[in-house]
Amino acid sequence: MQLAFCLFKYFPYGGLERDFMRFLQEAIARGHQCRVYCIKWQGQIPDGVDVRFVPIKALSNHRRNEKFAAYANDDIKRDPVDVVFGFNKMPGLDVYYAADSCYEDKAQKNRSWLYRLGARYRHFSKAEQSIFNRGQKTDILLISETEKNKFIEHYDTEPDRMFMLPPGISRDRCAPDNSTEIRADFRCEFNLDDDDKLMLFIGSGFIKKGLDRVIKSLASLPAEKLAKTQLYILGQDKEKNYRALAKKLNVADKVKFFNGRDDVPRFLLAADILVHPALDEAAGIVLLEAVVAGLPVLVTDVCGYAPHIDKADCGVVLSTPFSQQNLNQQLLAIYNDELMGRWRKNALSYAKNADLYSMHATGIDCVERCFNRLHQSGDER
Repeated sequence: MQLAFCLFKYFPYGGLERDFMRFLQEAIARGHQCRVYCIKWQGQIPDGVDVRFVPIKALSNHRRNEKFAAYANDDIKRDPVDVVFGFNKMPGLDVYYAADSCYEDKAQKNRSWLYRLGARYRHFSKAEQSIFNRGQKTDILLISETEKNKFIEHYDTEPDRMFMLPPGISRDRCAPDNSTEIRADFRCEFNLDDDDKLMLFIGSGFIKKGLDRVIKSLASLPAEKLAKTQLYILGQDKEKNYRALAKKLNVADKVKFFNGRDDVPRFLLAADILVHPALDEAAGIVLLEAVVAGLPVLVTDVCGYAPHIDKADCGVVLSTPFSQQNLNQQLLAIYNDELMGRWRKNALSYAKNADLYSMHATGIDCVERCFNRLHQSGDER
């Protein structure tokens, strides 16, 4: 089977991008021929993959997206493939991986009528309609029941086109047998005492994932607890405003930025809590990466994977509407060693017994079924 993957930009540290890479690797492992359309690619390109860079320029994201879709679809018409697998919303897809939340729901509920008169709204709404409107042919791979319901509410999408995937945690995130030693070595390397508390924030997209909320919660700690607490931030985004916020709140010396990292498992094993008070998050793979590492989690209920934290009983899920005071109060749990020990144990138990790993194999199964359906119906590209 010849597969075309469509992704605007690839870099190694985004959740969507990491899922894209693992879907790509799974397809390659099964012997499929893989082509990728993208504007930019950061990092190594897998052997045997035909990457076709889309040479476009635009003054706005929505014009860039329109030009990308037009270029990719025209190129596929000239040089056909069997299935087009998209990771951004655009027309012409046979399969779409719905890692992003429902745009129309946010536009209707969180934006004014004036916003919905603009060109940006018209573009993103039309792109979403091309996938989710009743009568469209795209198969949809979902990771959140909440978002699935939103799509059905706004587009009356046929349920038989929607496939719920299990999570897809990489096994290298699981706590190894020597996790205690790794934790001790890390904390020694970074001069963390045994009784120091390490808060961890992971994510590219600081606004969306609520980094300002995390810094404010750090600053809210009582002086004696703040003195023994550090916040490490892993993510590729603009730091200036957050450094300024930390300085304004007198916690600049407690906050360290690390950008994107390839050794995230070490941080997960060394930390005391992952804090992820996102404003909007269709899934949040980092939540489950924390779980399989045995790291307790403090998260908002808007995240698609937040129910796993409740099921595992390995942290706190903050209810909507968000309350900074509630986050501040719940953060104090990291100073309860008995509770933290129970959460760690529960997380590791959940990691052993729940299916948190098979997303990408299941997803390519769905792509192969799509190919078979197109072939049998005579609708091959």
